[in-house]
Amino acid sequence: MSQPSTFPNNPHGRHHQSGSSFSAFAPGSDLIRSGSRRWFLQTGMAGLAGLTLPELLKQQATAAPQAQTNQKIQAKSVIMIWLSGGPSQLDMWDLKPQAPKEIRGPFNPISTSVNGIEICEHMPKQAAMMDKFAIIRSMDATASNHTPTTFQAANPKSRRTNDNRDGGGYPSMGSVAAKFRGPNVPGMPGFVALADSMVSDIYGAGHLGHRYEPLDGVKAAGKFGMPAGVTSSRLTDRDALRRQFDQLRQHTELSPELSLQDRYVQEAYDMVLSGNVAKAFDVNLEPEKVRQKYGSHSFGQKSLLARRLVEAGVTFITMSDAWGHWDHHGDEVKWGGIVKGLKPMLPVLDHGITTLVSDLEERGLLDSTLVLVLGEFGRGPVITKTNGRGHWTPVMSMLAAGAGVPGGQVIGATDRRGGEIAERRLGPGDLGATVFKKLGIDPYGHWIKPGGRPTPLVEGPAGPIAELG
Repeated sequence: MSQPSTFPNNPHGRHHQSGSSFSAFAPGSDLIRSGSRRWFLQTGMAGLAGLTLPELLKQQATAAPQAQTNQKIQAKSVIMIWLSGGPSQLDMWDLKPQAPKEIRGPFNPISTSVNGIEICEHMPKQAAMMDKFAIIRSMDATASNHTPTTFQAANPKSRRTNDNRDGGGYPSMGSVAAKFRGPNVPGMPGFVALADSMVSDIYGAGHLGHRYEPLDGVKAAGKFGMPAGVTSSRLTDRDALRRQFDQLRQHTELSPELSLQDRYVQEAYDMVLSGNVAKAFDVNLEPEKVRQKYGSHSFGQKSLLARRLVEAGVTFITMSDAWGHWDHHGDEVKWGGIVKGLKPMLPVLDHGITTLVSDLEERGLLDSTLVLVLGEFGRGPVITKTNGRGHWTPVMSMLAAGAGVPGGQVIGATDRRGGEIAERRLGPGDLGATVFKKLGIDPYGHWIKPGGRPTPLVEGPAGPIAELG
């Protein structure tokens, strides 16, 4: 689903009135219970529909073989920064200073490090690094609505339906990456989501199956360590392991499937014993100087964790700072209008994006990591009476960097009001084809729906965006 089930009648209206809190990346209650003989079955992969880690590994072994990825790989990892709510293109990356006041808004454009490109005055760090970024100003969002489904799946057929079947079963790009590429390092998850609300801001595997759902990275932090009182030598004692399983099998008829369970539990043990997953999620292992550089706020902490996950071998990370954070209708709603709401957020975004991209570059990871910044749609051309902008699906802007993307360019253009596409119309399918190509996945390949029906990864007349390399 794409919205909290607690607001079935008017989720959008209540969303503007409700609060949202960020769960810090400190360890929560352990999924591994100290002292329990069944502790290994409680090493749950949060966000995987209640699957235990051994069950997850069993599904991996019995799943259909992954498709061949014979394409050239430009991106080993993707970080999608999701601006939940719909960021205003007219006040960020596509300002119209010559338009009437009610259209151009309150912010001024500033020059960037690339001649001829201007962006909002409240994003000076992006302006100074514009040679690293490509701006797309002509993304068609008419297939989208207030949901992560369409653009996280990069599929115009994947939409919010409000019938508990959101997305039409089409998988997200992260889930496609998890299936056809898998993690870059064995034992790591292929797809991780960093969001306060997995329900509202993250779209998962659809009909591709639970095996490819994202790991809830916020809840996973601190939950892959060794439980108190349990040592490595104890865990590798095969006789003790079998005795624990004998107890679990009481009153259960033995079957070939059960006889294989030992194998999956050992794989789960190996994942925990290696320590790689626990280390990846522990931002406290970063030097204090680095943690301070990213900042202690939600966006900074998630950005730092995203970089650590890339280093550890995760292929696809989707991060969102807060549900609906970029939904600036006006001063009467929770997130405020353009001045009271958007203005104080822009420096945080500006710092977070540039810190992440700079850090990836300094560590030699930017050339193999695709960074995307986008939301579900844009904002309306005319400022409202309450100093905000309404939803606007005809066009939105987005950013791309890394993984061979030529920086310092603007792709597409809007009309003088900033509300309609004037040239180089692109859509969700074009974005998906680009991401899949970068990952080495054939964008014109298929996945198999339940029942055996081959379904295109990219729907409609779409293809990789040539300007992005």
